[in-house]
Amino acid sequence: MIQRFLWRGLDTKLRLFIGLVLLVGIVPPLLNLLMPPGSPFYVPAWMLQLVGKYLCYASLALAVDLVWGYCGILSLGHAAFFALGGYCMGMYLMRQIGSRGVYGNPVLPDFMVFLNYKELPWFWHGFDHFWFAAPMIVIVPSVLALALGWFAFRSRVTGVYLSIITQAMTFALLLAFFRNDMGLGGNNGMTDFKDILGFPVQADGTRATLYFASALALALFLMIAGAVVGSRFGKALTAVRDAESRMRFLGYRVEGYKLFVFVLSAAMAGIAGALYVPQVGIINPSEFSPGNSIEAVLWVAVGGRGTLIGPVIGAFIVNWTKTYLTGALPEVWLFALGGLFVAVTLFLPRGIVGLWGQYKARQERTKRTATA
Repeated sequence: MIQRFLWRGLDTKLRLFIGLVLLVGIVPPLLNLLMPPGSPFYVPAWMLQLVGKYLCYASLALAVDLVWGYCGILSLGHAAFFALGGYCMGMYLMRQIGSRGVYGNPVLPDFMVFLNYKELPWFWHGFDHFWFAAPMIVIVPSVLALALGWFAFRSRVTGVYLSIITQAMTFALLLAFFRNDMGLGGNNGMTDFKDILGFPVQADGTRATLYFASALALALFLMIAGAVVGSRFGKALTAVRDAESRMRFLGYRVEGYKLFVFVLSAAMAGIAGALYVPQVGIINPSEFSPGNSIEAVLWVAVGGRGTLIGPVIGAFIVNWTKTYLTGALPEVWLFALGGLFVAVTLFLPRGIVGLWGQYKARQERTKRTATA
């Protein structure tokens, strides 16, 4: 019933794109599991891991687009929600190691034994069960977004000031998680994961399942975002983006609209981070880096702000370019990233997805000029 409601509110273009995402999520894992390694159709495990990361990044970009493209909230702190979801998954994975760690302690993770912890911190209790960790992946980033948004939106903090607050939040979390006394691994973070839901993390079947789960999550997020922005609520949301003071004058509770979409995007980012951690095999405070949030904004700008499809495309293009350049020309990558941001700002204000619209508008202007 819920899926039918969500699907009915989507336009044809978005439906086709969701179908493409699901196809990308199904075919490569099957080729990895069913084809022999020597076959030209075989997809290696490292490719699944790489594209699985890109799918998680695409979900993060979609979350940023939901608040920036449709509500006008330029968040420079969504990496914090992504990292918090990742840490919740990392805590669950660390509890699954048990006595197989380096120090053989069945209760305390290795880094706690190394740091002379006497007992498990209170906030770790329950993370040995997936039924507890799974809702925490959504609740923890959502509560942070709710608290931040409640105070910021009620105080009518907007524009660059809100962007600075979100960036300050993620930087503060970065500094806090670097501390060893936080009980979350400090600078080294968490790694050496063994199992997830009883299955070995490094097994081909597990990697294929995590890849498919990342694609499925992205497809569901596209459905949810499409249903939200295509509804009456979404129309009011874009009105808040374009004329917030007028909406207040008409009697709308602008804070409620902003807060809802901000919390929803934080939950999406948290789930993306949770799917990201078992695929890369580590989570550490560097995921809170403000630069990661800025990169996510760049993905949205490159693909096309306020399009839903554009951020997904932008995340894949930018990260594929990053993977290639950091391997072939590592000293060039940061300059290329800065140049890309400048080029998009000057020449692609609507991103890659908006290129066709720009071309059609130029053709119409040329035709009108010729007719005149």
